[in-house]
Amino acid sequence: MTAERPRDGFADARASPIPRLAGDRGSITALSAAVLAAMVVLAMGASDVARVLHAASRAQTAADAAALAAAQSLAIDEEGPEPAALAGEYAERNGAVLETCSCERGTFEATVSVRLPVGDLFLVAGDRTVQARARAQVDLPVP
Repeated sequence: MTAERPRDGFADARASPIPRLAGDRGSITALSAAVLAAMVVLAMGASDVARVLHAASRAQTAADAAALAAAQSLAIDEEGPEPAALAGEYAERNGAVLETCSCERGTFEATVSVRLPVGDLFLVAGDRTVQARARAQVDLPVP
């Protein structure tokens, strides 16, 4: 058997010329775990923002529908439910609760405000709601 000479003065060619401390072992695992945890928190925050934006969009849809229903009821001026009751019904159909309705007989304009619950969020505890307002005005054709 022949003895091989180490290259460049190192006993093992694969070994790093930089000495390693025994305490460095596993540091990449800890760093990877920290990065993964940060990514999970970031994803949860993005999910919360998306959920709130979706709820805000739904609340605005409910407010628009409620305002249009109340304004149409004011313009038609027939027997039936009051414009505020009709606005509340349309808000409820869209998952919201009517807070205010400024819809007085003799006008063709309705302004409503609705509230819609957001639901559970990952990073924020407690019940959260979004609010939306809408105004609708009916222009009747001139004969």
